[in-house]
Amino acid sequence: MELINETLKEYLDRYCEPEPELLKHIDRETNLKVLLPRMLSGHYQGRVISMITKLVNPRRILEIGTFTGYATLCFAEGLAPDGKIITLDINEELEDRVRSYFNQSDYAEKIDYRIGNASQIIPLLDEVFDIVFIDADKKNNYNYYLQVFDKVRPGGIIIVDNVLWSGKVLENKSDKDTSNIMGFNDAVAQDNRVEKLILPVRDGLFVIRKK
Repeated sequence: MELINETLKEYLDRYCEPEPELLKHIDRETNLKVLLPRMLSGHYQGRVISMITKLVNPRRILEIGTFTGYATLCFAEGLAPDGKIITLDINEELEDRVRSYFNQSDYAEKIDYRIGNASQIIPLLDEVFDIVFIDADKKNNYNYYLQVFDKVRPGGIIIVDNVLWSGKVLENKSDKDTSNIMGFNDAVAQDNRVEKLILPVRDGLFVIRKK
């Protein structure tokens, strides 16, 4: 299920900020050379991420799930002058490619890219985050949410990707991934420590503000 049709996608792209050349290059190479290229955020979602980050002007961002680094660079656009983004991924095979992209950007010194199991790395992070982006294995969405919650400052934001799961959450599908996502969405909806809304951007962004 496509949440919006191709004509509307093209219209939205036309009326948001242009896609930077490096991000166009990453998008193109990801689609040509990397498995599961649909995991990449893409132009419109990338501009949404960039806009949110510029409004917050964060000093510290944590990203769980780097993939090919497209969203990482979008988040980096809004960092404070002394800001840093820590991005975690378990896929060693993409490391050289992703580090190359980061090194071509204006934000290389602000990106702390770590390869490893996020569930093991997060407890070791001695940071207070302004924004956390969760875009990794969907079965662990709630585990990551619980792990990062106390590391997010009051007023900070947790953003979780793919929470509409190509519309399967509306069809009440019984497959494991859909059930996990629906369970996570329900848990956040009942969490009175946060304010929340789902933006129907691409595959659904859950924007969660810690009170």
